[in-house]
Amino acid sequence: MVPADLHYTKDHEWVRVDGDTATIGVTDFAAHQLGDVVFVDLPATGRTIEQFATFGVVESVKAVSDLYAPVSGEVVAVNGDLASQPELVNSDPFGKGWMIRVRVSDSAQVDGLLDAAAYEHLTAEA
Repeated sequence: MVPADLHYTKDHEWVRVDGDTATIGVTDFAAHQLGDVVFVDLPATGRTIEQFATFGVVESVKAVSDLYAPVSGEVVAVNGDLASQPELVNSDPFGKGWMIRVRVSDSAQVDGLLDAAAYEHLTAEA
């Protein structure tokens, strides 16, 4: 399932933009590839992240994977529920499994991300 109202990266992160704030998480495809998520390491609020740079880590029963920022900006919220319930990444990746919210520093970066159709095409080839 690929929600049409989101933007995507080739690294399987998604972005939901609301004004100057972007909510970021990993896609359902990524969650299935990872297997059962057991730990999520996310940046603290106030930290600045750069587009396509590592901003955190997801640890699953299969592997440890870096998370890459789809956009640059300041982290304004972190999903604290993931500390005690990392499995939300698997069960609800586009909802309760969100990871961070960022105040976007350059909204033009969003335009360079994949739309739902392009992301579906990317994952169909995987």
